Amino acid sequence: MEMHVDGQSVFVHTGGREFDSEQPTLVLVHGGGNDHSAWGLQTRYFAHHGYNVLVPDLPGHGRSGGTTPTTVEGFATWLWRFVDAAGAETVHLAGHSMGSLIALAAAAEAPDRVASLILIGPSDHMQVHPDLLTAAAANDPVAWEMITDWGFGKTAHKGGHQAPGLWLRGGGRALLASCPVDVLGSDLAACNDWTGAPDAAAKVSCPTLFLMAAGDRMTPVGASKGLRAAIKDARSEILPDTGHMIMVERPNETIDILSGFLDDIR
Repeated sequence: MEMHVDGQSVFVHTGGREFDSEQPTLVLVHGGGNDHSAWGLQTRYFAHHGYNVLVPDLPGHGRSGGTTPTTVEGFATWLWRFVDAAGAETVHLAGHSMGSLIALAAAAEAPDRVASLILIGPSDHMQVHPDLLTAAAANDPVAWEMITDWGFGKTAHKGGHQAPGLWLRGGGRALLASCPVDVLGSDLAACNDWTGAPDAAAKVSCPTLFLMAAGDRMTPVGASKGLRAAIKDARSEILPDTGHMIMVERPNETIDILSGFLDDIR
C-alpha cells in the first residue's frame, strides 16, 4: 500500500492484510541498498498470524519517494514519523544489517514505544571495507558483486534457494542494481560513520533478540558482542551454515526463531 510521510510517498508491504488496531504491530526495517522484498516471506507469515506488519521501503529506496537520510539517527527519526502516520503507538521493531542499526537507534530514541527489539546481523560498529565504500560511492557495479560475494553464505553461493530455479546471489545482485543512484553509497557511509550503537544499547530495556549467522562475513557473530552485553537479558540465536542475508537464506528458520521469541514475550 502507499502512505505519505513528510509529504512524500512511502511504499509499505503489509502482507495483504488491513491494519487492525486490536492487534500488535511488527515493523520490519530493511538493510542498505535493499527494499521491503528482503522480508517477503516473513511479512506474509506474521500478517496471517496475529500481527499488523509494516515493512516500508525507506525514503529514496524501492518504490518510496523522498531523499534518503544520510545518518542512522536520521533514519530512526523518520521511522517514528512513519509509525505515527500508520496509526501505531507501541510496536515490535525488527531490523536487518543497516536496518538493525536503525531499529536500535529508534528504540533508544523512544524506548517507551518499543514492545520488543529484534536485531538481525547487527554490529557494535558496522565498519564497511574501504574498497566497498569507494565502489558504492562511485556507483560502480563492482559494489554489487562485493556485497553478494561477502553477504551470502557458502551454501547460497552454490544454490540453496527454496524455490527451484531461483538464484540467491543473482536475486541479491538484481535488487542492488535496482537501487537508485547514490543510495547504496549513502547507506554504507551511514553505517560506517555511526558509532552510537553502544550508547543506544544502554537505553534499551525491552525484550531483545539477536539473530546472527555462523557464516556471516559482513557482521560476524563477534561483531555484536558489546551490544549483547549491554542489553540486559538479551536472547541470542545463531544459525549455522548461513551468511549475512539471514532472512533470505533461511526464511523458514528466521520465521521460527522470531515467532518463538514473540510468543514467549506476549
